[in-house]
Amino acid sequence: MFLLPLAGNAQLLPVFGGERAGLSALSFLKNDVSPRSVGMSGATVSLAGDAYSIYHNVAGIADLKSNSFALTSSFLGAGINQSFVSGIFALKNKTSSLGISINNLNSGAIEERTEFQPGGTGRKIYVTNMAFGLSYAQQLSTRFSLGGTLKYVYENLADFTNHALNVDVGFLYKTDYKDLRFAVLVRNFGGNTSLTGTYLASSYNRTSGTTLSSNTFPNVFSLGVSMVPWKVERHSILAAFQLNHPNDNAENYSLGAEYNYMDLLFVRSGIKINVTGQTLPTLGFGVRMMLGAHPLHFDYAANPTNYIGVQHQVGLRFSLNKAENR
Repeated sequence: MFLLPLAGNAQLLPVFGGERAGLSALSFLKNDVSPRSVGMSGATVSLAGDAYSIYHNVAGIADLKSNSFALTSSFLGAGINQSFVSGIFALKNKTSSLGISINNLNSGAIEERTEFQPGGTGRKIYVTNMAFGLSYAQQLSTRFSLGGTLKYVYENLADFTNHALNVDVGFLYKTDYKDLRFAVLVRNFGGNTSLTGTYLASSYNRTSGTTLSSNTFPNVFSLGVSMVPWKVERHSILAAFQLNHPNDNAENYSLGAEYNYMDLLFVRSGIKINVTGQTLPTLGFGVRMMLGAHPLHFDYAANPTNYIGVQHQVGLRFSLNKAENR
């Protein structure tokens, strides 16, 4: 099942759609903020819930039976960093959860330059993107869960700003055969959005009026399946497959795997297919420790790219009281 897509890539997933690259706004919303997911090349939409599930499938947070928190930091290159914080709170009925999240990307200070002052104008400009999310997920049965996230998105670029809303909607179905799971996710669904404001680095031969185009959110429709095909005493392997259909690029898919030793050590790897600039496999690992009765996970992932080097991501997950909740 996992080898056939490699042989049939040209027939199943042609590059049609690649001409749409760069046509959506707020592309920071596409950046994977889960080190576990990055290590598995993003093939995580169908995995069991953890503190990162607000990003990779909000329906998964309904699996959590205790309060969980996550903090990640991504180093994207060129001084650009992205951070993600989430908190998930299990409700008393034990079949639903609430979550909050903050996703922030910051460029740091950028030297303003113009064609008349190529050495710099002495002014610093900044790019800030933020998304504040409120999530809810419910188990409709012992096997089926659904969830959604409403996000308020803020963008600041020099003197331009943008305020917008979008939603994520996810579904998760689990079976009792080797932890086989199926999932569907629609991420960043919303209308068009646009920056507003006026900015002139130089007034020479320019007018103050600026017409800014309106663009769509980077919407992605994902289908995924995962299972544990091998488990022997203290060892197990999780395998996952995911198909992604973005509105601003060609279809692509991911294959990922995670080796688990006694729920203490996790080693991950994966590959992205039909993604320009992502021909190398991703790698990652995780370690579970205990703070008293509370489990603490440290996760790391490396995403080697063809053009901008290796992107690194680190994260911490913390759960209250439930050591088995991972």
